[in-house]
Amino acid sequence: MRRLPAVLLFAAVASAHAADEQPPLSAQTLSSGGPAAPEQKAVAFDKAELAFKLIPESRRLEGDARLTFVAKRRLQRLVVDLDNNFGISAVEVDGQPVAANHWRNPDGRLAVDLPHPLEAGARTVLRIVYAGSPHRAQRAPWDGGIVWTTAPTGEPWIATAVEGEGCDLFWPCIDQPFGEPGIVEQHVSVPAPLVAAGNGVLLGVDEKDGWRTYHWRAKQPDTYAVALNVGPYELLQADYRSRYGNTIPLRFWYLKGNAAKAKELFAQFPLFLDFYEEKIGPYPFGDEKMGVVETPHLGMEHQTINAYGNGYKKDAYGYDWLLHHEFAHEWFGNQLTNADWNDMWLHEGFGTYMQPLYLQWSRGDMAYMAELMKQRALVKNRFPVVSGHSYNASDVYDADKGPALDLYYKGSLVLHTLRGLIGDEAFFEATRKLVYGRTDPRPGNFMPRYGETKDFVDAVNAQTGKDYGWFFNVYLRSTALPQLLAAREGGKLSLRWKTEGDKPFPMPVQVRVGDRVVDLSMADGRGDVEIADGESWTLDPHSKVLRDAPEIEAFQKDAAERAQAAKK
Repeated sequence: MRRLPAVLLFAAVASAHAADEQPPLSAQTLSSGGPAAPEQKAVAFDKAELAFKLIPESRRLEGDARLTFVAKRRLQRLVVDLDNNFGISAVEVDGQPVAANHWRNPDGRLAVDLPHPLEAGARTVLRIVYAGSPHRAQRAPWDGGIVWTTAPTGEPWIATAVEGEGCDLFWPCIDQPFGEPGIVEQHVSVPAPLVAAGNGVLLGVDEKDGWRTYHWRAKQPDTYAVALNVGPYELLQADYRSRYGNTIPLRFWYLKGNAAKAKELFAQFPLFLDFYEEKIGPYPFGDEKMGVVETPHLGMEHQTINAYGNGYKKDAYGYDWLLHHEFAHEWFGNQLTNADWNDMWLHEGFGTYMQPLYLQWSRGDMAYMAELMKQRALVKNRFPVVSGHSYNASDVYDADKGPALDLYYKGSLVLHTLRGLIGDEAFFEATRKLVYGRTDPRPGNFMPRYGETKDFVDAVNAQTGKDYGWFFNVYLRSTALPQLLAAREGGKLSLRWKTEGDKPFPMPVQVRVGDRVVDLSMADGRGDVEIADGESWTLDPHSKVLRDAPEIEAFQKDAAERAQAAKK
């Protein structure tokens, strides 16, 4: 997901929503991730069966959730997360009602006392029947919730986007990165003839008394990637023959009236798939679908049903960068899920690097370098990309508390530098190891997995046979970028790396001297180049290394001052 200005919200809808009053969210519900209840860590989330009835005229959701857990140790109670603004009408354990004095949800963390202790290895089903007005997002996807609006043709148009605040805004879940259920089944009931596009595979549609119910089934979706998308949709569909021999369904739900533009965008789907499968590996959900749905918010990486609201914009490169970015998260986010929000750069840094990489693959080096330069101008260096402590989702994206956009742009540029350092073969093999847990992925021989920064460091070291811990310590665990200091004295140009905390940094570098390029190993962080009188020189002439750039800081300062002056 990109944290950019919200350009696609309808002004009238935004104004109407701003005027609406809704109860505040508890601190627990506002925070996705962070400290987990011990009981949440003590269960495996086997299956979530979720029935939703969406009532557009009253902006009401009626939910019926059956959650299957397997105990890892002896348990006295179950704990899930659910916004306490919902009214709960029934709680059951294994089909038996739980008395009101044996469950409580004062702050959005619902605790249910079990009638009997659950022994390790035992399975139980928790049912929660609830209803109410789910929290409405004012600026989705930058704030989480549900969007109730109207399509240009007048019908209801509804979407969820809950990355920051989490899944508990509309269904009872374990609101943690580790909380992925093994299976999620959704029965989404909407007024006919509206369409509900969902995660995974469509198992059937029933219609009765003016209501349509869509039955979707998805394997191991990321918690915030479970989504509701309802509207007057029309459908484009095709099949894609993968380079791995399997056939992948392609599906695009678009609004009525957008057929011509939708077909043009749909034509990019096979190109995106071919790129990702060649450079990274098999599409992780090929037995379900590559799905996209048009939404009233900019975008979100909902597993197999990516939200798209970029308005079919054209750019100079001839592709839709936002859709490409969200699609990257099928690998970096949904197949590979960060073990902790502190490792969120594994989603966003890789997802952002895929855009210049795609441009190099499809357009050549000029487009690749131009896109990287745009990213370089946005790097802030206010917090380390990897802090060493747990974040919740909101704080890691907050520029006053965490790395925020550096997850994207600095993460991308770090990967560019690493690729140049260790070479394409080792870089992409290490990436495959991170994403799939193996370097030889094929459809059917891998499952979604969790990962952390250490896993990638270990994969790089294994593929190269060298220890690159110094590289990640400087780029990810330091705030400041390394400085390359140069001093010319007589016939010698002396170079030295300066790093935060004087961390070791034996980063090789090239120097152009006159009309020749000299490679310096910088084994101890230092190197010398012979230089004759009158010869000019350029550090890192092919822009291989991410480093401190005072001119960019000056540009950022000037831009900020001009923006501030324009407000006066």
